Amino acid sequence: MFMNRIDSLVELLQKLNSGDISPELRQEALTMVQNVDPLELSLAEQKLIENGTKPEDLRHLCDIHMEVLKDELDRLKLGLTPDHVLTTLIDEHEEINKRLHILEGINNEIQKLESYDENNDIFAKLHSTAVEIIGAEPHHKREEDVLFPELEKRGVTGPTRVMRMEHDMLRAKKHEIKKLAEEVQNMNFTEFKTQLDEAAKFLIFNLRDHIYKENHILYPSSVQTLKEENLWTEMKEACDKIGYCSFTPGK
Repeated sequence: MFMNRIDSLVELLQKLNSGDISPELRQEALTMVQNVDPLELSLAEQKLIENGTKPEDLRHLCDIHMEVLKDELDRLKLGLTPDHVLTTLIDEHEEINKRLHILEGINNEIQKLESYDENNDIFAKLHSTAVEIIGAEPHHKREEDVLFPELEKRGVTGPTRVMRMEHDMLRAKKHEIKKLAEEVQNMNFTEFKTQLDEAAKFLIFNLRDHIYKENHILYPSSVQTLKEENLWTEMKEACDKIGYCSFTPGK
């Protein structure tokens, strides 16, 4: 029965990925995902990858199921201790999202300017915000070196492959924004604005999307999958050795 549900979900995801989403298909998707838990969704995505779907094609595959997950994160946190590995990761996501909001405002302000002015502190704010967003690296390292391997040991490999790929993509875009902030005085300002607008909008959209999927799919799947006694305690010790971000609450 369990695998039949996975197969049905795989078929639904393939239909959604076709790009032609009718009202009937949308309703079918909503009805199905109301009865699908995060682990099943992860396994369905994994099966699609094994069948030849490229991981990058899954990044925006199933926005529909997000509609029924809006309150799931609060319920997940209620079941975790304040110092749990996942509690810290979720709290860091909130801080990263705050900085993405700041970056969005900075970009909007810069797009209204006609020329570079060294006395305008908006360019210093752009650089410092890019540095803070890059400063999330310990967050990603704890996921990649502690959380993901434990899932992969237990056969959950598809979602972690997608998340690793997105980390690499997002990492490059963060550094691109920082470099633009450092080179603005040497660039054609129109070209600078164009490059910044493209990079900032790409990072903001894709990092928000990435965070949402981790919060609502990967982390709940982790709770369901990693049930061995003392495992989370050992993982917390490994995370402590890696370290935390400058903005990590309570650290």
